[in-house]
Amino acid sequence: MNPTDKPIASPLVVLREEFDDWAVLFNPDTADAVGTNPVGVAVWKLMDGKTRLADIVSKVKNSFEDVPDSVPQEIEAFVNSLSENGFVGLELPGK
Repeated sequence: MNPTDKPIASPLVVLREEFDDWAVLFNPDTADAVGTNPVGVAVWKLMDGKTRLADIVSKVKNSFEDVPDSVPQEIEAFVNSLSENGFVGLELPGK
């Protein structure tokens, strides 16, 4: 995935937010589940197929305190992992 890609969260995946801002993403088609922290939840909610990965990173930087310099790489790795496991896709050109 690169900074200009526009990831889109699979509409089949269920986001279950817990009381402590952590969450579980569950794919009912594969029975796969992923636990995620509050930053991951924010990233998930921003993956609408219209927002570039670079813009998601920027919004995370503006929404959280003490964001490390490595956040672009960490978010890219998170989104790549979700993509490899069928939780995320990419918006097709022209859509």
